[in-house]
Amino acid sequence: MMPPVGNVRTYGEGSFGLEQVLGAKGDRRISVCLPARDEEPTIARVIGSAVMPHFGPGSSGLVDELVVLDDGSSDRTAEVAREAGARVVSRRPGGDKGRAMAAALESSSGDIVVFLDADVENASARFVPRLVGPLVADDAVLVKAFYDRPIHGRPSGGGRVTELLAKPLLDLLFPSLSCVLQPLAGETAAHRWVFEKVGFAEGYGVEIGLLIDVARALGADSIAQVDLGVRVHRNRPLAELRPQADDVLRTALARAGLAERA
Repeated sequence: MMPPVGNVRTYGEGSFGLEQVLGAKGDRRISVCLPARDEEPTIARVIGSAVMPHFGPGSSGLVDELVVLDDGSSDRTAEVAREAGARVVSRRPGGDKGRAMAAALESSSGDIVVFLDADVENASARFVPRLVGPLVADDAVLVKAFYDRPIHGRPSGGGRVTELLAKPLLDLLFPSLSCVLQPLAGETAAHRWVFEKVGFAEGYGVEIGLLIDVARALGADSIAQVDLGVRVHRNRPLAELRPQADDVLRTALARAGLAERA
């Protein structure tokens, strides 16, 4: 573990190798869920590189269940996911990440549930063990990923909603969480009972809502963050980021008592 960062335990890129995590897993079942909407170009890559080495015949045996929640896709996301070996659950109408994550949880059965974003271009077999590690080898209850986010060929500068909105909100309203490096990371894992206890905010406010709700219910020191290295995904235009920012702002303000509940 790296030196403590605020109230959140922080683990470096070399933490939690596969053998260590397998040895600590015990009889707990692990489900990996991918909420996906119109992610035909990348869904198979995420399944293949981050999940399949750990799932199915001849795999490491870390993952017991793989669910893709097709959130109302208009392309071939569902078909491609099935071809890649996933069990696909469809939800229509789609377009709400929080509700998609809730539906994925309901459709899964693992004691530990890992969520991965489906638009990642460089997903790695290291993602799942590192996310699961603090839950089975330590006593964390919620794990968030952090990583470098390149944009337009530059090594950093991605995550514009995170840097311009989410982090300042946490600094001002929830300072015990100001040390979380990627509060909106879609790569997250928790014990099932944690997700069931706190629930999911609607829309793109789901990630910041999880952080705040878990910290309030169980303490910020029950949260861990783990380094996944570099994460490359489709960088969206500003017009598509505005609705995400609206959801994040509304959810944080509601939890601070400054707006209607989100």
